[in-house]
Amino acid sequence: MGQTVLCDRWIIGAFSLMVLLAGQAHAGHTNHKEPGDSGPKELLDCRYGQTYEKIDGEAVGEAFPSDDVFRPLLADPKQPQFFATWRATRSRTDRTTSNIGSVAIGENFGFYTRREGCNGWQISLLTGIFAQFDLDEKNAQLINTDFNVGIPITWRSGNWSARLRYYHQSSHIGDEFVGANPGFKSITFILEEVDAILSYEYKWARLYGGAAYLVHREPATIDRARLQWGFELRAPSRRTQILAPFLDRLIVTPVLSADFKSAEEHSWIIDTNVLGGFEWSRTGTRRHFRIMATYFHGYNPYGQFFNQKIESIGLGAYFTF
Repeated sequence: MGQTVLCDRWIIGAFSLMVLLAGQAHAGHTNHKEPGDSGPKELLDCRYGQTYEKIDGEAVGEAFPSDDVFRPLLADPKQPQFFATWRATRSRTDRTTSNIGSVAIGENFGFYTRREGCNGWQISLLTGIFAQFDLDEKNAQLINTDFNVGIPITWRSGNWSARLRYYHQSSHIGDEFVGANPGFKSITFILEEVDAILSYEYKWARLYGGAAYLVHREPATIDRARLQWGFELRAPSRRTQILAPFLDRLIVTPVLSADFKSAEEHSWIIDTNVLGGFEWSRTGTRRHFRIMATYFHGYNPYGQFFNQKIESIGLGAYFTF
């Protein structure tokens, strides 16, 4: 009962913050400047820029770039990023319900890029940690943690972009979960996968699709092939005047995204993850903050629970640096 009240308060608080930041926004492009405005200039971020036209000039190499030429897949449950979510989850396998908290820490670290504007290629290092907690237990026991590390190579030419990635995943069951479930059998769960995604962006819409192949897996009985596709929609950005002048450069953008995966292991049944909400950013930085409502239907995307059918709804906070 106490845990349910805590979740309800968390939802109400997050929703109130979303309304506060989104309210009283007025139409205005992110490049709009008032006369005499001497504030910081907008930085070019090739992940979220809206101008990808080719420019004449010489490609320039740069070490340790702070952005990327490929936009992260917003609704991909395994996209390395920072987030904290609550989800009311129903197991369709054993007919149980629970409140699950998910926390992720991860990012792409750019090693080297060579571009003309936003057109070119980049090689990076990805790292990600995805942890799930049972919020119905007194101490919010750790259920599972996935550790990901890999090398993505990304490319862009105009509105087209692509990502070729090799990554390793190692999953570990929480000790508290094992202790509370003596009949649960933990197994070694390791994946090494190569995937490729092609993406096309036009104004407010993005479509992407690709495939993946497991080059190594434990247990070895897991089938190797997987398909992935999805879309992202971004409405025109608006500048909020809430709490001006403290947040006078805060930009709000409504966003909707869906990611679909279909694995050979599950007879190509489609897993669906949908996110919708608001994104805030500020002129002069590359940081983004999102509050998103979430819906998932399909096989559990985390760890050795990959054969568990689940359905969930929830709310989360997402951060991009």
